[in-house]
Amino acid sequence: MGAAAVILIFAFVLIPSQEITIPNLITSNGHGSTILGDETSFFAKKNITLIELFEKSEEGVVKIKVERTETLGDTGSVGSGFVYDNLGHIITNAHVVDGANKATVTFLDGSQYNAEIIGEDRFTDIAVIKVSEKPRLLHPLQIGDSSLLQVGEQVAAIGNPFGLSGSMTSGIVSQMGRLIATPDTAFSIPDVIQTDAAINPGNSGGPLLNMKGQVIGINTAIQSITGEFVGIGFAVPSNTVSKIVPVLIEDGKYHHPWIGITGQDIDPDLAQALQLKQAKGFMIITVVDGSPADKAGLKGRTITLETGGKEYPAGGDIIISVDDKEVRKISDILIHLQREKSVGDTMVLGVLRDGEFLHITLELVERPDL
Repeated sequence: MGAAAVILIFAFVLIPSQEITIPNLITSNGHGSTILGDETSFFAKKNITLIELFEKSEEGVVKIKVERTETLGDTGSVGSGFVYDNLGHIITNAHVVDGANKATVTFLDGSQYNAEIIGEDRFTDIAVIKVSEKPRLLHPLQIGDSSLLQVGEQVAAIGNPFGLSGSMTSGIVSQMGRLIATPDTAFSIPDVIQTDAAINPGNSGGPLLNMKGQVIGINTAIQSITGEFVGIGFAVPSNTVSKIVPVLIEDGKYHHPWIGITGQDIDPDLAQALQLKQAKGFMIITVVDGSPADKAGLKGRTITLETGGKEYPAGGDIIISVDDKEVRKISDILIHLQREKSVGDTMVLGVLRDGEFLHITLELVERPDL
């Protein structure tokens, strides 16, 4: 278990902002669901070439430099972002601006402006910053619908890898619905897009675009043992952005719903040990005291079975559906929470307990800052 955890920690690498030694650095970013007149309408109707995509999108992508003061001296980093609206809001990754004393945004024409950090959500690695600048510099990118993506669809990433401004790479959607770890929390980011478009340090916070020129993700992390890109990158989907960003602009913080359980996916070995017909579902191992799960009466593991020289958890409730949607693994639960639920909502779990099927209703509360 320990070895697996170490591999996971080193395998999923949040794209580091490019480290630099200059003490006074910059940050910026943005979001764009604003429709840019007839031009954007045409843009959204048909696929365009990579050349056209870059020409239409480059003005909406910014470089973000941040300055941080740490114990051993000043450190800074460079990341990416994109313009969200005509009010000066810019979207980027939370890890790009987290702990920044100063953030500066550089636009395509080289002009630089200080930015205010409006809100951060570490649980999805999304942040919003804002510049107070002339509207002519603000070119919001249109936010697309990430639920319409298909594996194999062509995408492009624009950002500032290693500080190289306005760089574009292209690739495809490799898979969707991935689950990746966050650096500073006990929770994971669900519903993540996997792509083979090259993503490197400095790309953090930049847009992943479809071939209509719409933002369908925020480039966030890579999977790598060495820390270098090996063809597996991850982007937080645009539908998560559309849900989180307006709340960050309004309140500075997003309140995530929470169940309060830990557990294990039912794999073939565990299914055999528990004499289950199918290897699907999620077994509850522990229930957090005072959590919605605890108040609803969900039960965690009570015993350990030993078979074939291996130990398996047993006795815990097995979640097989959520609001009548099938649950094959934990990511199905987390994606449903992210897409459909808010604090205060109720959720109905379909649970197997001692061979019987039960419906258990719980009321979601705000996720603790673990």
